[in-house]
Amino acid sequence: MSALLKFLSSFFLCFLAFIFCSSPALAFCGFYVAKADAKLYNQASQVAIARDGNRTVLTMANDYQGDLKDFAIVIPVPTVLKKDQVRVGDPKIMQRLDAFSAPRLVEYYDSDPCARLEMFSSDATRGNSVVQVPSAAKARRQESLGVTIEEKFTVGEYDILILSAKESDGLETWLTQNGYRLPNGASRLLQPYIRQGLKFFVAKVNLAEKAKSDSQNLRPLMMAFESPKFMLPIRLGMTNARGEQDLLVYLLSPKGQTELVNYRTAKIPSDLEIPTYVKSNFGEFYKAMFKTSHLKEGKSLAFLEYAWDMSSCDPCAADPLSPEELRGAGVFWLDNPNKDAAPSNSGRRRPGFFPPTNNSNVFITRLHVRYARNTFPEDLSFKETSNRQQFQGRYILRWPFKGEMKCEAAKDYRKQLRDRQEKEAVTLASLTNWNMQDIRRKANITQNQEKNVPFWRNIWRN
Repeated sequence: MSALLKFLSSFFLCFLAFIFCSSPALAFCGFYVAKADAKLYNQASQVAIARDGNRTVLTMANDYQGDLKDFAIVIPVPTVLKKDQVRVGDPKIMQRLDAFSAPRLVEYYDSDPCARLEMFSSDATRGNSVVQVPSAAKARRQESLGVTIEEKFTVGEYDILILSAKESDGLETWLTQNGYRLPNGASRLLQPYIRQGLKFFVAKVNLAEKAKSDSQNLRPLMMAFESPKFMLPIRLGMTNARGEQDLLVYLLSPKGQTELVNYRTAKIPSDLEIPTYVKSNFGEFYKAMFKTSHLKEGKSLAFLEYAWDMSSCDPCAADPLSPEELRGAGVFWLDNPNKDAAPSNSGRRRPGFFPPTNNSNVFITRLHVRYARNTFPEDLSFKETSNRQQFQGRYILRWPFKGEMKCEAAKDYRKQLRDRQEKEAVTLASLTNWNMQDIRRKANITQNQEKNVPFWRNIWRN
């Protein structure tokens, strides 16, 4: 399979287009124990978007597996990008965003019903290699295809071209002639972007520069630009998709939640008590729960998995990102730009791309989209809002008291416990479509009021 085919299959690239706590709070009487992060999904792609007004910094995580000489991406962009608008980022930043915002599992412990006590729980690597300038004959061939190389430069391990095109057939021919073997149907999907006057960001790995890098994997690509349109074009990435793919979008704003405007958004089921045995297999639970919710809600929608102010977390699946890490994620509006953020020739600053403003707010929205060709006929359009309502995907384990209980209240506690565990099993079956009898067996749930059961069995159970 060609480089572009492989990359688009695993990463669905072409997101970019027009868009550009500390310790757990005492108020939360529970303990964080597990999270459902991007590692659960084989076909998960991740993108982070930091946006304020018309200014956008977009980061794409590159999880390409294969021979690096085959790596290639083609991305629609709203304008001609200059070298100082593109950089490579730290792959750990995307991992931090994922860990901080991932749905999480928490647990409580029942107190002794006889004691009547309550438990409180408490810079971009500058490339020195030069992309070869095409010969005069080659330039004439490019011109006949309606393709113009607007910019060319190397950033870190990437050789980058910014192309403009008049016709999708000409662009497809040019890309094919230059070693970018496009999947069938690419020309049809390229045409709408050309009609809108978009440019095309084309990147390959510069093997000489990659050999100098300490990183074993490809680092994320970051782009900064200004555009009134706030979108992610996912249609081009569906050309060679094999079934459904997962997209995790981390949206960073100084205002509040970022919302989809052309597709429905549903909150992932949350704040539900489930059997304690799920602790050992939380990942499988979350995948089954997400699949069931996706089928129930309908396939043309996004799920909100997290919305929170970055300055705190409750409970913390990971510590909030530091100001330095947030700048590494493209947050350009923080008050304290690091000392090497000197203005570039274009008037922008490195590595924040834009001069900082007097604003330290960072609100993160995590959207999870599972998409296929027939479920998302349009690219994703977003809008910033001032809604700062907090939300998280959170699932609760409540562990029974295991000590000796010799009091009248213990009888009521045992009955309430049986009722609670049955309710937890019903909840789990509804969330996952798992078999109810299997759940009861794994949760070791017994029914003390079954018909035709000798009375002494209930006595021994109590």
